[in-house]
Amino acid sequence: MSKEREKLFTDFPPVSTQEWMDVVTKDLKGADFQKRLVWKTNEGFQVNPFYRAEDVEGMPSLENLPGQFPYVRGTRKDNVWYVRQNIDVQDFAEANRKAITLIGKGVTALGFYLPDEGLTAEKIAILLKGIAPDKVELNFNTCISHTRMLARLVVDYVTAQQLDVMQCFGSIEHDPFRKILKLGVDEPNWLDQAVEMVQITAPLPRYKALVVTGELLNNAGSYGYQELGYSLSYGNQLLSKLIEKGVDPSLAAKKIKFNLGVGTNYFMEIAKFRAARWLWAEIVNAYRPPCPHDCDNKAADGTCRCAAKMYIHAITSRFNQSLYDPYVNLLRTQTEAMSATIGAVDSLTVRPFDEAFETPTAFAERIAVNQQLLLKEESHFDKVTDPASGSYYIETLTTSLAEQAWKLFLETEEKGFYEALKAGTPQDAVSASADARFQAVANRREILLGTNQYPNSGETMADKVKTLPDDQCGCGADGRKTPLKPLGTRRLADPFNELRLATERSGKRPKVFMLTIGNLAMRLARSQFSGNFFAAAGYELIDNLGFKTVAEGVQAARDKHADVVVLCSSDEEYVSFAPEAFDLLKDGSELFVVAGAPACMDDLKAHGIEHFIHVRSNVLETLRMFNDKLLSI
Repeated sequence: MSKEREKLFTDFPPVSTQEWMDVVTKDLKGADFQKRLVWKTNEGFQVNPFYRAEDVEGMPSLENLPGQFPYVRGTRKDNVWYVRQNIDVQDFAEANRKAITLIGKGVTALGFYLPDEGLTAEKIAILLKGIAPDKVELNFNTCISHTRMLARLVVDYVTAQQLDVMQCFGSIEHDPFRKILKLGVDEPNWLDQAVEMVQITAPLPRYKALVVTGELLNNAGSYGYQELGYSLSYGNQLLSKLIEKGVDPSLAAKKIKFNLGVGTNYFMEIAKFRAARWLWAEIVNAYRPPCPHDCDNKAADGTCRCAAKMYIHAITSRFNQSLYDPYVNLLRTQTEAMSATIGAVDSLTVRPFDEAFETPTAFAERIAVNQQLLLKEESHFDKVTDPASGSYYIETLTTSLAEQAWKLFLETEEKGFYEALKAGTPQDAVSASADARFQAVANRREILLGTNQYPNSGETMADKVKTLPDDQCGCGADGRKTPLKPLGTRRLADPFNELRLATERSGKRPKVFMLTIGNLAMRLARSQFSGNFFAAAGYELIDNLGFKTVAEGVQAARDKHADVVVLCSSDEEYVSFAPEAFDLLKDGSELFVVAGAPACMDDLKAHGIEHFIHVRSNVLETLRMFNDKLLSI
């Protein structure tokens, strides 16, 4: 049977790229191939509509196997990642009970977020009672001013368990540039602190001590190549300076961990993790770290290949979480989790779907864990390593993204990441990208389902929004002024959230009446478009099947006490329908809107008609204008 299947393929003659192009060109009927079908990514490179084997010839991953340098296809031969859940520790005994419960439900990595004061050996013992450090990945995070003390406590506790330290794994997450990235506060002694963290955690070889927080860039709105390029520069700044301070290159590299965000650009995110491992492996390899062991994973010259393995903890993006229709966050985080696991990350945290508006509930946290378990137990994502390998599209994305990230890395290296941060260069670049994305959402060129497209207009959230605790520690930010720039913290949906909350809190919900008339296909299409448009502000929608006359429609709108009347018809019929409707309404309080941008728009404006909504409209600014007019009445 297998031979018969093989013969099927040989029965078909090969088709050349030119033959494909000839067919595509014919179907385009004179339209420009480059303009119509080639996509320019936010990462700065072009994506073609199709790829062939010739496009990926010579790419490094094609000759690479999982677990082999330069690790494009993964640092392991399997794809078993750690399912991580974070715990905000207030009561140490309660946090311990929660941790043990989570382990019983399939969690294999714990992240403890500890208070910044009062840490003692006794409290650490209470927190970790009954938890085996050689069976579960343990990660610890606290205020950066206290991470060295925390590291001593954790090292003392784990070594006292009389376990094989090579079986104990985790991290004490010390982010040397956290104060700058989150608070705009400089930390001149960052290098001495980093050296100390490496020294303290040396007795635990599999514990990471320094974390590159690329997810902060992701959450601030960066594009993938920026998160990757700046994260690599961040990691190289740590690595090079540690080596200058006398730290063994192999030890320094093995103590660095990368926390990277994962967004909803599905294939690009898969490519990002593959490119990240590849580039970091080349960076570490340039330092020629010696291998301290007699192992089979070293180069001919004795260079340690294990040191070149990038350890990636992925966190689903905070930036694209929405307040309204929050269950859509489940869809976002699920595709993000798929990208991360197909991209072979080492561990993953899925953010709870309600995190945007409340302290996550037990239900939301349980679902967040189950999302990963479904990928393992139902979809078997852990059974196949790098399934994207050989995909012409993803291999091309990986190489193209690596090239863009490497270019940014080299530009940043001219100053060094620390000096670049002090100059505000990464912050400004990420801010510009975020602004572009906010603008794209405002114009609906970037879609947030349930927010700027297909929103649930009847949903209310004002009573559910709570003041959430600030996750920024205040250490070092004792009121002093600083010229340094922190990263932004706004979510992509925030402008639309603010718009809808303003509608809710005004106590008035404007009514939008669809005056549908004329051409059946056009009036239905424009009625649906208009409904989506005004639902994004939380207005009440009144749709109709159609009216025989404009006067009949106007009267129906007034019977419903409409605040906005939207004329939905065809461009040709607007020539007569729009002036008639406007004249009937101009003595009333209703706002009159034409759905579309007809050729007769200038004539209609000359008649006095002001408001038009169409695909080129800035949805956000237009709705703000309507809110100003309607909510103040």
